[in-house]
Amino acid sequence: MDTTAAPKGPSMALFSAITLMPVGLIVLGAWAGGIWVWAALIYLTLLTFLMDQLIAYVTPNAPEGAEFPGADPLSVALALGHFAVLISAVAGVSGHGPLSAPERIALFFAAGLFMGQVSNANAHELIHRSRRGLFRLGMWVYISLFYGHHTSAHRLIHHRFVATPDDPNSAPLGQSYYRFAPRAWIGSFRAGLSAERARAAAWWRNPYVLYVGGAAGCLLASGLIFGVAGAIAHIALATYATAQLILSDYVQHYGLRRATVNGRPEPVDQRHSWDAPQWFTSYLMLNAPRHSDHHAHPARPYPALRLGERGSGPRLPLSLPAMATVALFPTLWRRVMDKRVARWMPEETGAE
Repeated sequence: MDTTAAPKGPSMALFSAITLMPVGLIVLGAWAGGIWVWAALIYLTLLTFLMDQLIAYVTPNAPEGAEFPGADPLSVALALGHFAVLISAVAGVSGHGPLSAPERIALFFAAGLFMGQVSNANAHELIHRSRRGLFRLGMWVYISLFYGHHTSAHRLIHHRFVATPDDPNSAPLGQSYYRFAPRAWIGSFRAGLSAERARAAAWWRNPYVLYVGGAAGCLLASGLIFGVAGAIAHIALATYATAQLILSDYVQHYGLRRATVNGRPEPVDQRHSWDAPQWFTSYLMLNAPRHSDHHAHPARPYPALRLGERGSGPRLPLSLPAMATVALFPTLWRRVMDKRVARWMPEETGAE
């Protein structure tokens, strides 16, 4: 009898513990100050980096057909936690609480990191769910960050045109993040709007009305509750979080291009996204670093996303957040990444 245990795949208990911990730390930090603020910032920066580097572990792929009934409830909890973090951070950063100036700065970065990395990854999962309630919850997370159009652009544009010049969220080789970011924001807004106009029977049914109106409503609420300083804090936090979302897109598709076959892009596969195997950030970001499998199976829930064999597709040399930091220094970024891109550049193919 074979007693060898099959790999069980990721643990929902670890997903819950690792993603929910910063919610508690940030909310406590915003209203109580002191050690909680610094603990939140250290958790999302130094601790996360060290856990990936010091524990050489790659979470096994889930067995085919495995079910994760706790995945959606955790996503709901994280989305509700996002709004608790956002409200608490707007209050704390704008001076409505006991925080000193250094603590307010630390809270800004801790909350911004959480919303840019965890809330983004979670909202991304929710907008791919078929249940209307889950989808709308993810959409409102993006709206609260003034990035509601991502709900449309990601599904209708990015997944269709990824790794081609027609996708504003796929950075070409040699383009810096600073040139990419405005192109990605404006380009995805326009492309998503065009796609939704083609689908909507009337202008008032276009979801962009809700994206823009909802963002204005969120900003107005911050201003009414916390004053002008609250509105400014909300804008700053949303800008910082959105910059990280765009930075993730930059890193995960930098330089990769689909070959043209008979005038059309080849099918998307694992060669068209940069993956990262580090365990702690995979749990923290709901397996977002297993990005190529998400593009192959957009409806697959995050615990079931699979990591390909080493050498079967591009892999980042460090974790996704660490490489996002490297991307802020264009010369260093190109020195590290351009030679790696060259190994995966396709050969253009004409008519067969």
